[in-house]
Amino acid sequence: MAPVIWVLVFGGIAVAGLIMLIAYAIWLAHKAADVFAEVKVLGNRADQFLQLTAQIEVPESALESVKATRLQPVKAKRARRST
Repeated sequence: MAPVIWVLVFGGIAVAGLIMLIAYAIWLAHKAADVFAEVKVLGNRADQFLQLTAQIEVPESALESVKATRLQPVKAKRARRST
């Protein structure tokens, strides 16, 4: 009679573990679906961002002023610091 009790105890633990494993798998599948949905939304937002930035037109005068005020090369800065 005593060995039968141990079989039932370990069998019950195994069944409970299996139920928990199935519940965790279902929960994980729902979380993965949520993540994939958020990634899809993020992709749509990135597409919208690219469409908006493609509409920006930079005037030529702005580009010329940036070229005129460009900083010195990095090598020249290092040479000044070492002296």
